[in-house]
Order: sequence, then structure tokens, then C-alpha cells
Amino acid sequence: MALLRQARKHRLANPRHGFYLILRPEDRNIGAPDPVRWIDPLMKYLQVDYRVTLLRAAAFHGASHQASMVFQVIVPKQMRGFEIGRHRMAFIYQNPAAFAKVNREDWLDRLKSDAGFANVAGVELTLLDCIRYFHKAGGINGAAQIVKDLGSQAQPAVLSRIAAHYENSSVRRLGYLLERMRHLRQAQALQPFIKKAKTAVPLGPSVKPLIEGMPQHHEREARWRLIINESVEVDF
Repeated sequence: MALLRQARKHRLANPRHGFYLILRPEDRNIGAPDPVRWIDPLMKYLQVDYRVTLLRAAAFHGASHQASMVFQVIVPKQMRGFEIGRHRMAFIYQNPAAFAKVNREDWLDRLKSDAGFANVAGVELTLLDCIRYFHKAGGINGAAQIVKDLGSQAQPAVLSRIAAHYENSSVRRLGYLLERMRHLRQAQALQPFIKKAKTAVPLGPSVKPLIEGMPQHHEREARWRLIINESVEVDF
């Protein structure tokens, strides 16, 4: 009851049952502290491994235009997102076997706050996550902007090792975008994955034809075995 009284007085926030946040005076107008301050203790409380990724990870690594009120976290179990104050938490599911293979300490970075640290995807993992979950990263153009901004930071050998645990179609989309953005060393590291491609796939898999059933004529990118059904536009 005492905790509930404190919550009603806006001295505590309660993002999950049994887990409370102490609100500093500067937090009370927005309803909760920045999630980077409390995501690590929350996930330890829930006993779920995680990584901060997509837009917040891209911003951490220096991508431009990546301000977002959505705090995106990849987890190996189905979890519902929630809103707390002005913050929106989104939990993105990754198959537990794939998650375990890529969520390695040497492929993660540490996102620092005045309250401690949070696990954040390293730059190579961020790039692959943004392509795999592009619909949550601003679409193909949003993902392409992140590739343009961060591609030069990726270590080709690390990128190739992590890519082995992602869908071949996502790896080819990333390779194509890296090449388009002139990050040639990184693109070259992904070229061996082309040999494993069985069919050409669309660059933008969510793009629907203007008229259902009407054949669409799109450019084919033979090198990466892609159908270029969406134009790529980024800021330089």
C-alpha cells in the first residue's frame, strides 16, 4: 500500500508488476526516467536477456536523424510492450536459438547512463537488426540511412560472422545497401552469402502492387539477387 501511495503521488513509477522506479523531480514531468537508466535492472528482475537495438542503438553509434521516443529491445521471448510516462517500450522477438548465437558480449556494446549500463547492439549487429526488422526502423529508407551513417564503422570480418546467423535475404539486402552507400569493404565481406541464395527477393518485401494481381516490372539486381521494387533515398 505504501508503494501505491508513492506512485499516486508521482514519486514512483511501476513499469512491471513488482518493479518500481524512483522518480527524481526532473523525471516527474515526463512520467519516468529515460529507459536506458533502468532497462538493465528491469530485465534482470524479469530474468530475460536482451539488447537495445534499432533506432536507439543507431543513435548511440552516431547515426543522424535517429531521435525516437520508442525504446526498442530485442528479446528471446514474446513480451508485450508498454508505455510509461512519455516513453514507449517495444520488445521485438528473436528466435531463442538465433538470439543466443548473436547476443554475445563481444558483439555488444555498453550504453552508459548516470545509473549504470545497458546492453546495446554493436554496430555490426545494429546494421543486421535494422535490415532484419526494417519495418521497425523507418522502412527500407530508414534502414538505408542507418547503413549510410554507420556502415564505415563496421568491421568486415565481424559483420560476416554475425551475418551467418541471419536470414540470407536480410544479408543480401544489407550487402546491396552497403554497396550503394560506397561502404565497399563491408559489402565485399557479405558477397559469399550470395552463392547460398536460391531465388531473388524484393528489396522492400512489404511493398504492395498498386493494383492487386497486375504484373509488376522492376529492375533486378543480379549481383545481390534482389528485385529493386522500392527506390532508396537517403540524406547525404
